[in-house]
Order: sequence, then structure tokens, then C-alpha cells
Amino acid sequence: MELEWKYTAFDKLGVVELYAIMQLRNEVFVVEQNCVFQDADDKDFNSYHLTGWDSDQLVAYCRILPPGFSYPDASIGRVVTSPLYRKTGNGRLLMLKAIVKTLSQFTCSKITISAQFYLSDFYESLGFTVFGDTYLEDNIPHIEMHYTV
Repeated sequence: MELEWKYTAFDKLGVVELYAIMQLRNEVFVVEQNCVFQDADDKDFNSYHLTGWDSDQLVAYCRILPPGFSYPDASIGRVVTSPLYRKTGNGRLLMLKAIVKTLSQFTCSKITISAQFYLSDFYESLGFTVFGDTYLEDNIPHIEMHYTV
């Protein structure tokens, strides 16, 4: 399956795209992970949004934040794939594209993420390294990770 990839600044997202993004984030981060938290955290406004589409179905998504918004470095967050499309390699493809976009968008050599701890091996397989100890974020164990060129 070949996805259609879009990379969009917040103010250029259409309402249907934005609705699909918020719906997928809520489906996974709030309902599936049973985590009550404020997803709309004002960081979306300054972020770029990378989406992978199968026709009109949002399959994969992440947001890319400039330096100074979540960390001193550029960062990637809200990484999610639709439960209907898991185990297809789309999460890996999403992150590979996100790394390239982040490095080129912000002309940087380092990316910081807050990874759910159970996914740290996945992120390490993409070149990220663990930095520090695990911590709770919205009652879910996380670990800070860095990607350095």
C-alpha cells in the first residue's frame, strides 16, 4: 500500500484534515490508552503536521515542532498510526519521513522526543538514543531520546 504523504503548517490544514488528526489522536491517546489529558495543548499552532493517507483515511500522523517549543531542540511528537493499519511498516516510514523533514525544516543536527518507554527499542532502531531516566507523562512511562546527525 502506497500512502499519500502531506506536510502542512497548522494554518494551512483544512478542517477535514484537522478533524481526522484530532480524531486519530483521541482514538489512540485518550481512548485506547485510557489516558485523560489535554491533547489540544497550543503547540499545534506552531507545528508542522506530517500525515499519511490511504485515500480519505488517515493512517499515520506526527507533529514536528521548532526548537524552543517542547525542547531547546526541534522535536517530533504525537506520533501515531491508526489501529487498522498497524504492523504494516507505516509507523517506521512515518518516523523516517519525520526525521528528514525536521532536519531540513529547521536546519538542525539534533531532534529530541519524549517516547513512550515501551517504544524505546523502536526509536533506537531509527537512530535515537536514550537520554536520562524514565518519567511519567500523563501517567504513562516515557523516556527522553535524542537523534543526532
